[in-house]
Formats: sequence, structure tokens, C-alpha cells
Amino acid sequence: MQRTKRRMAAGFSLLESMVALIVLFVGILGLAALLYDSLSYMQGSQDDFIAQQKAEEAAEAIFTAKYSANATFAQISNNSGGNPGGLFLTGPVPLLQAGPDGLVGSINDVGAPPAYIIYPGPDGKLGTADDIKAPLTNFTRTITITNLASEPTNDVRDVVITINYTTGKFTRQYQLETYVSEF
Repeated sequence: MQRTKRRMAAGFSLLESMVALIVLFVGILGLAALLYDSLSYMQGSQDDFIAQQKAEEAAEAIFTAKYSANATFAQISNNSGGNPGGLFLTGPVPLLQAGPDGLVGSINDVGAPPAYIIYPGPDGKLGTADDIKAPLTNFTRTITITNLASEPTNDVRDVVITINYTTGKFTRQYQLETYVSEF
């Protein structure tokens, strides 16, 4: 009986040690996955900022065109079969540089090169010959312009600019809503 007690109190068995190692391994894998997801999400903060800026750029272009008389109020609408005079494309389109009219997301952008972000090159200075142009190929922009239903005179339009993008394994969306008036 004393021998049995000694054997039981002698230490851990191989099976117990293996189970403890497996539990520890699963915990470490969980922490590594959490770290990867955190880093992926944090890396997306730059893309979040780019999406916000590209949506604001489109809204500012619309206001500038309207209030500088480069576009009429009738042209500040989506181009479609029922409205061939509208300047803005319907549906999601890749981010392209502005066409000859200076409006992003307009019918004049077709065939324009992709929009890009400029990063400093190896010398660490922005604005030199070695700067790096990173195209924004993972972004799309949708500009939806509708008349407000509550307005009997249709002199106010709702402008919704949606930027869809992927960052790491995440698919995100940024939406900006504003209004433009005929006056």
C-alpha cells in the first residue's frame, strides 16, 4: 500500500504533461491570432482615413462645381437612361483621377488613370524624384444623388457618397451624406 502511495505521489505522468502542453499550445495560438487580428485592424486605420478623405473630396468637388457655375443643378445628378444629362456615374466605380471637368466620379473620368497616394521614397522626403505612388485599387466609390421626396419643388438633393474598401481580411465601408440646393 505504501508503494502505491509513493507511485501516485511521484509526479506527473506523461499523459498529464501532454495534455498540459496541448492546452498551453492552444492558448498561445489564440493569442497569436488575436495579435494578428489587432495588427490587421490597426493597419486599416490608414485606409479608414483615405476613405474619409476620398468621400470628402467627392462632396467638395460637387459643391465647387455647383457654386462656381461649372455645372448646373440639373447636371448634379446620376447619369442614367432616364437622365442622360447627369454628370455622375451610377454604381460602384474604382477610384480614378478626376477627368477634364475636375469632378471625381463623373462620366468624364472613364479612362482616367487610377487614383493614388504618394509616399516618401528611400530618402524619406516627400516631393522628390524617388517618391512612391501607391494606387488605390482596393477602393470603390458610389455617388448616389436623389431628390428629396419631401420637397414639392425638388430644389434640394440628397448626395450619398459611399466608399467600399478592403484592408487585410476586413471589408469596410465609409458613407458620407450631404445635401445640395438649387439656390
